[in-house]
Amino acid sequence: MTTSSTCSELIPAPPVGTKRIQLVLVLGVLTALGPFTVDMYLPALPAIAVDFETSESTVQLTLTGTLIGLALGQLVIGPVSDRYGRRRPLLLGTAVHVVASVACYFAPTITVLGAFRTVQGVGAAATAVIATAVVRDLFSGRAAAVMFSHLMLVMGVAPILAPSIGGILMTTMSWHGVFLVLAVLAALLMLIGAVVLPETLPPSHRSRRGLAPALRTYTRLVRDGRFMTLVLVCGLGRAVLWAYIAGSSFVMQREFELDPTVYGMAFAAGGVVLIGAAQLNVRLLDRWSPVRICIVALAVSVVVGVMFVAVALHGTVGFAGFAVPVLALLCATGFVMPNAPALALTRHGDAAGTAAAIVGFAQFGTAAVVAPVVGALGNTALAVAVTMTGCAVLAVLSLGFGVRPNARRHGGHD
Repeated sequence: MTTSSTCSELIPAPPVGTKRIQLVLVLGVLTALGPFTVDMYLPALPAIAVDFETSESTVQLTLTGTLIGLALGQLVIGPVSDRYGRRRPLLLGTAVHVVASVACYFAPTITVLGAFRTVQGVGAAATAVIATAVVRDLFSGRAAAVMFSHLMLVMGVAPILAPSIGGILMTTMSWHGVFLVLAVLAALLMLIGAVVLPETLPPSHRSRRGLAPALRTYTRLVRDGRFMTLVLVCGLGRAVLWAYIAGSSFVMQREFELDPTVYGMAFAAGGVVLIGAAQLNVRLLDRWSPVRICIVALAVSVVVGVMFVAVALHGTVGFAGFAVPVLALLCATGFVMPNAPALALTRHGDAAGTAAAIVGFAQFGTAAVVAPVVGALGNTALAVAVTMTGCAVLAVLSLGFGVRPNARRHGGHD
């Protein structure tokens, strides 16, 4: 990759003022495709199980397939975006998503549905990794953490709206209609990307060595121990959220007997908390380092998680005993999600697309593992509590032992 000073004037300057707001809005809307792809059909999971005459855990595997597609797709799209720029992979990915969404509508069996859900995930991966890479192209360190926090304000609307929209759709049509809406959404996002999103990786700074050597960049990144520690924290921190997402539909609709519309509203409350925490994170970054915020947030998650497990074991406190600790855990997760990726990506600005792909793979890969775990444990409040708490424990241990003390004291930039 060309990095000489003679080409420095070709590097886009970080946008300011209204242009920065526009960039946040565009990237936020684009990254919302992944959450919409996952969350909009959550209210339909029980209906899909009945329609295909299959078990709940089997239906949950369609969610796992989506997450696998989101994870593996980023490993390919990351290096491709370092070679060909950010815009072309984004447009191709959203086009794939449109086709896969239509195919899901016509899926005759649960196996076919699962296969095309995986392809949907691959298409949505383009928006996730490209948005992350664009932020790293233009920002680093604290500025990147602030940008990710702002992005969560926009993209956080997706988890709020998606289940609610899915619940409304389920009252007017079959679950198939969810996938037609996703196809239209992906087509609109492809248009937005084509018209509005600027190219942030000029030709002079792209990889010139072809895709095979670019893929070998993964080896160099994986050998960076601190980077991989932060990648693990990114994955486990996000897995706390996904453990809740995977089981929420069954727990709230079956165990607590909420109808799809009320479930969507309850799910939306978690999104509001997540967004609020991410915006508070911007203020906290004025006083504390991203590493310190992550450590405190994860430690709080562990304490809350232990209490959550105890309450779930008791089993007599009703819906409040599930909702309150979940909201507290989502609040803590709102501080981890913007800071951990910013810390990881600060180390490898020369391969931002590939580094972003590894981060994205960890986030969605751990989610793909967590979803069937919740199902295997029975899709109960206790299953959600145990899985969320376990992920938080592993994350805080990884960050506490994997990041050097001097890095924690000095803002995480060693």
